[in-house]
Amino acid sequence: MNHRTLKHAFASAFLFLSLSAVAQDAPKDWMLKNPDDAVYGMDVERAYQFLKGKTSKTVIVGILDSGVEIDHPDLKANIWTNANETPGNNVDDDKNGYADDVHGWDFIGGKDGTDVEHDTYELTRLYKFYSDKFKGTTDDNVAAADKTAYNEYKTIKAKFEEGKADADKQFAFYDQLYTSIQKVTKDIGKEDITADDLAKYDPTDKDLMTGKLVLQSVMAKGMGTKEIMSELKEAHDYYESKAKYGMNPDYNSRTIVGDNYTDASERYYGNAEVEGPDAMHGTHVSGMIGAVRGNNEGIDGIADNVKLLVVRTVPDGDERDKDVANAIRYAVDNGAKVINMSFGKAYVFNKQTVDDAVKYAMSKDVLLVHGSGNDNLNLDKNKVYPNDQLLDGTKVTNWVNVGATDIAGNAASFSNYGKKNVDVFAPGVAIYSTVTDHGYKYLDGTSMASPATAGVAALIREYYPSLTAPQVKKILIKSVYKPKHKVTLPGTEDKKVKLKKISVSGGIVNAYKAVQMADKMAK
Repeated sequence: MNHRTLKHAFASAFLFLSLSAVAQDAPKDWMLKNPDDAVYGMDVERAYQFLKGKTSKTVIVGILDSGVEIDHPDLKANIWTNANETPGNNVDDDKNGYADDVHGWDFIGGKDGTDVEHDTYELTRLYKFYSDKFKGTTDDNVAAADKTAYNEYKTIKAKFEEGKADADKQFAFYDQLYTSIQKVTKDIGKEDITADDLAKYDPTDKDLMTGKLVLQSVMAKGMGTKEIMSELKEAHDYYESKAKYGMNPDYNSRTIVGDNYTDASERYYGNAEVEGPDAMHGTHVSGMIGAVRGNNEGIDGIADNVKLLVVRTVPDGDERDKDVANAIRYAVDNGAKVINMSFGKAYVFNKQTVDDAVKYAMSKDVLLVHGSGNDNLNLDKNKVYPNDQLLDGTKVTNWVNVGATDIAGNAASFSNYGKKNVDVFAPGVAIYSTVTDHGYKYLDGTSMASPATAGVAALIREYYPSLTAPQVKKILIKSVYKPKHKVTLPGTEDKKVKLKKISVSGGIVNAYKAVQMADKMAK
């Protein structure tokens, strides 16, 4: 799963930089605003002015993610409910193979109700697979029939060992740093330390001195102690998970799931618990699309007549192809007309099974919306998975790949891009939405740009249900707002390009223009 957390190497005095201050300055509803006002949102409010008086039809949106807090006050009225299933009786009332699937399904859970929280990366799994296969094999004794696979193994082995070493190094660094600052707060005797407290503080050992220097450096940039600790803990926990699970070839989450992982045709496994151990990501995605509008709660979602069908698919680590394929099929079979997929990875294990599910969705007229990824890669030159390109070289017509922009209409520095393989851009920096514990938070990523687009797609399908998934994709691309200014090419310091150079559409999703175009097309 693509993870965007604010982690930077601390130079000399360990300067910890954060986008949090920027986020707090962004209007909470900026993604809904009119780009003509120099706030490059998606013009959602004017779209509703245009739609006033028109009738909508409920659209089911599949949320393939880490899980969703379905009792969140701003979401619970819009959570999908399976009317043919009786809650809690442990019986498959509707005979669809999934007992008690009242609000969706969890493909990364066990029959006993336990759930997968962490998982390995696909690179790690491939390394483990090949290591077992080629144990004792050398360049001199490899069989002729295995040479291609063996060479692939050597490439993967080198990548894995490099990644593993970096994960261990970064975790050790952040663990020491986090521990040092914890010691300082304990030694001073207060959590909310001030600059005056630090000026008077005389450390007695190296760890305490390190903690003091870090706090002084970052507080000089305007961050408070609690904010620093929150950001630092996020980086610490990310690298801890990466080192202990993501890059650990001996960890196997499927002992929890209990399926036959090598059998890609197996569909009926998991459980009905759709929140999982950490549903922040999926809850944030859900709020962007379908937080209840006009209820005087924290935010308004983009679409006003949707039901959010939760399919838990994504662990802390890389999602698995088998689970993704089954999640797509489950959402399609339960009526989803739009599916949001805010995840991706650099390696693939069984692309064919995902391709088959994508084609199945296409046959059922379901639009798949996918975040392009957060590695500032040119996707015309680099592959990420899943994608819309089938193994036979053809492209499906029901897939929208989305890059991220900020409030000023610039491409996010982390966003993947591609003239051929990123269809549109959408707001994905400092996005305020629902999170767990009935809360709200700003998050960044193409994980946010994807549901921004999926929300507009759902809005179109609500009011113009006669339009097909390929037609909705065409509308999303043709109706974009095209900023006049150039943007910094992601991954560079100063190279300027127009959005048309790094995407199919050359612009940012615009709900107002989209519904106008949909209205004409439907007539």
